[in-house]
Amino acid sequence: MISDLQIILRLVLAVALSGLIGFERQFHRRHAGLRTHILVALGSCLIMLTSLYVFDIYKGEANLDPTRIAAGVITGIGFLGAGTIIKEREGVRGLTTAASLWVVASIGLAVGIGFFQAAVFTAILTLIVLYFLRYLEWIMFDGKQKKGVEHGL
Repeated sequence: MISDLQIILRLVLAVALSGLIGFERQFHRRHAGLRTHILVALGSCLIMLTSLYVFDIYKGEANLDPTRIAAGVITGIGFLGAGTIIKEREGVRGLTTAASLWVVASIGLAVGIGFFQAAVFTAILTLIVLYFLRYLEWIMFDGKQKKGVEHGL
């Protein structure tokens, strides 16, 4: 059984990691921003901790799989993500935010189970994808598309 201090540290780490990602989304004025991302990861972390707790309580008494609840989180987060996707005349908006919500849910689950290195590295990679690849996409695609429009291409 994990200690109360370990539980608190895991919850705080889930908030910190998802807060970084949520801040990036908030900075770019996305509907699901700082608070949404933090709440998704915090809830996921608590669910994973609850799974471990239930598994420890009933170990030897019943055949339990602590990953079953986590699988429900990943499935259920699709509902929240779907709410961030908006169809417009030009296309679809919100897919990246929906994906980032899905990632912070997995970060919360990883922190909850104690898989800290993977959670931290995933948060770092997610920030790189969200922040830096945005500019690479703009340079490679948007800039060329705007030049094409200016020249009638």
